[in-house]
Amino acid sequence: MEKFKVIFMGTPEFAIPPLEALYETENLVAVVTQPDKPRGRGLKKLPSPVKNWAISKGIKVMEPEKIKDNSQFLEELKKLNPDLIVVCAYGKILPGEVLKIPKHGCWNIHASLLPKYRGASPINWAIIEGEKETGVTIMLMDEGMDTGPILLQKKIPIDEEETSVELAKKLSNLGKEALLEALSLYKKGKLKPVPQPEDGVSYAPIIKKEDGFFTFEEPAIKIERKVRGLLPWPGAYTFFKNKLLKIFSAKSIPLDFDAKPGTILKLNRDGILVATSEGAILLREVQLEGKKRMSAYEFACGQRLKQGDTF
Repeated sequence: MEKFKVIFMGTPEFAIPPLEALYETENLVAVVTQPDKPRGRGLKKLPSPVKNWAISKGIKVMEPEKIKDNSQFLEELKKLNPDLIVVCAYGKILPGEVLKIPKHGCWNIHASLLPKYRGASPINWAIIEGEKETGVTIMLMDEGMDTGPILLQKKIPIDEEETSVELAKKLSNLGKEALLEALSLYKKGKLKPVPQPEDGVSYAPIIKKEDGFFTFEEPAIKIERKVRGLLPWPGAYTFFKNKLLKIFSAKSIPLDFDAKPGTILKLNRDGILVATSEGAILLREVQLEGKKRMSAYEFACGQRLKQGDTF
């Protein structure tokens, strides 16, 4: 089967498995990624995971600050004369001039079952909204935000206590599988783009720090989903004695009696059971501002909390 000349556009760790698949099966001529960004405590400029991978394989790396109205970058892409551009978590919108360059178009690997969760953070929002399943979509890109026709989809269930970090790993590998299958079918003439349905459209906007805030006036299940869906950043958090308290692990528990939200109902090595407006939430692992991450039991002992106290 003929090998396509491919340019890959991606940035985070999530994009590596599909990138590796292209390297092994197609003619990968270049990688486009976001420029080095300040990271960590020292805010030292560091390359993206995709850039590191490409350098290790001796693949040409391109890092445009902007794509729109960037004639030099456009000329570079045209000179490479790709059959296909594959995009996975790149982080920039592609203008129409780029979409027209490859013979077989630009394909996007999107981590949701489109038209659900169009946008930047589909994995987080699928968990926060309590979805039972999700998946990946291989999509032929147009100038809209995740609006292009669907080439192929693959589904997986979301496990009951799965976090966004765990789900991202699964979806990254599923993206690799879906891409390989789509390429194989496409080359055999068995893959036709299907327009996205107009019903069932939803959005997954970029996560902001304030999305992590919660109070115990919210239902326990909503708090739990925030905890699972907002790792590693910003994390679900509330305030304790005017300090930010980040929750790393929690479980919603049904209650057969009413209690004032924020009241500590039970406290043992399993964690701190706190009443909410609907059910209770078992806090299992926490971090108070300025302190290290610890079990909720350690935190309770350090703060001398007891049953009946309130957050």
